[in-house]
Amino acid sequence: MNAWIRRLNLYPLKWKESSQKENDVLKKTAIVTGASNGFGLLSVLELAKNDFHVIATMRNLDKGVALLDMAKSLELSSSIQLETLDVTSPESTQELKTVVEKLDSVDVLVNNAGMAIGGTSEELTLEDYRRQFETNFFGVIAVTQAVLPLMRANHRGRIINMSSISGRIGFPGLSPYTASKHALEGYSESLRLELAPFGIDVVLVEPGSYKTNIWSGMDEVELTEKSPYFNYMKTLKNEIERGKSNHGNPVEIAKLVAQIASQPQKPKLRYPIGKGVKANILLKKFLPWKMLESAILKKLQ
Repeated sequence: MNAWIRRLNLYPLKWKESSQKENDVLKKTAIVTGASNGFGLLSVLELAKNDFHVIATMRNLDKGVALLDMAKSLELSSSIQLETLDVTSPESTQELKTVVEKLDSVDVLVNNAGMAIGGTSEELTLEDYRRQFETNFFGVIAVTQAVLPLMRANHRGRIINMSSISGRIGFPGLSPYTASKHALEGYSESLRLELAPFGIDVVLVEPGSYKTNIWSGMDEVELTEKSPYFNYMKTLKNEIERGKSNHGNPVEIAKLVAQIASQPQKPKLRYPIGKGVKANILLKKFLPWKMLESAILKKLQ
């Protein structure tokens, strides 16, 4: 009888061990680029809250202190792994590929790393444009190519590309950034069609203006009175500065990223989000360009 009871008592223990292993296996893996601040940092935390093991990448791991402190306070430290990644460096993206090859799966990739260069096209250099595209466009391609073999082998995955309202509408004084986001939009459309047969989704998140440091590129534009664009750019910078008080809370974007990453149903291609974003997209779609142009230029006179 005692032996029979001992045998019964073993079953719950075996069941618990098995369940724990299953939970470990079921925990999905997400990779987030540009995770040291802004949308990236907050997306890491939201994904961890949603039971993802998150590989948070950034150029300088010293800048990951804020993320680790927040993760610790939320008791999420065990779900977050920091890795060095410079999306503009072939050597660095190759190191990421080595990390990926050791994983069982990459279920979600959030291509968030980005920056914005401000200024007028005539006064910017070709190198400024190349630098902008290296991060916002070619960096996305490099990281995506690093994870695609594993996603394709597993016949599943979700790639979330952080675009912008600037990927749908051109704004003055930000042509490098706007051009890079328009390129990202076209790339993502093609990529979504290529990867659909392999069970991999491609998504564009299109934020409007939020309280992040992405606009520091415009803040750094030096105005000189000798420039033919001096008055124009001064008005533009003042308009941007006045609008900062209405910028949205970046947590909204992070929560949207986690929602897209976690939802069982197939996601849409585009998720415009932020104050006035959907309205502006509709206006561009239905109004003649001449009317939009006049409205924008009128604000900058």
